[in-house]
Amino acid sequence: MIGLGTLVNAGAVIVGGALGSLVIPRVPDHVRKSTMQALGLGTALIALQMGWETKKMLLVLIALAVGTVAGELLRIDDRLQGFATRLERWPVTRRGGFAQSFVQVTLLFCVGAMAITGSLQDGLAGNPAILYSKAVLDGVSAIMFGSVMGPGVMLTAVPVLLYQGALTLGAAWLSQVLSPAVIREVGATGGLLVLGVALNLIGAAEIKVANLLPALVVVAVLVGLGL
Repeated sequence: MIGLGTLVNAGAVIVGGALGSLVIPRVPDHVRKSTMQALGLGTALIALQMGWETKKMLLVLIALAVGTVAGELLRIDDRLQGFATRLERWPVTRRGGFAQSFVQVTLLFCVGAMAITGSLQDGLAGNPAILYSKAVLDGVSAIMFGSVMGPGVMLTAVPVLLYQGALTLGAAWLSQVLSPAVIREVGATGGLLVLGVALNLIGAAEIKVANLLPALVVVAVLVGLGL
């Protein structure tokens, strides 16, 4: 069944978020802060592994610069924060810092080569193996984030479902555009965005990571043009 991988992935996020927020008791604030920093360090390791795959570092840097300008002009982060802030009216999301946490966790789950390659493989060959592996990783991450951010983490399953579902349904067309080189550089650029998420979690910076999202499109275009 095409699309099953994305459904399992989204389900894993919901189950993980529920286990982390509803089964694991809420920890004291000082423990929660330390746990967030520890998660940030782990996220940084994932980001470095993703970024290390690049073979066109100059293009990645150019894409980040151009993409950031575009993201700032479009105010992507402000719009996402505004959307997440509206979600805070729901009882399940009423825990401090939900809006920022929602954006960061969503980016962590959606930005990466596994989401792209797994969705394409599922859509083209009906093979969800990569997405099953991603589901395990995201589910475990959702448990950890849910324990410190609350049940609102479960809502990040929605963008996962929409994003990967769209890639899966459009796989036939996207496979003609996204060569292995494009996927590699998009994944590496995504790794730097995930590093920004990690720095935010640690508290070392306040990076509006969502404003960097256009860099993924820019690097795909540059690599696609053979630069």
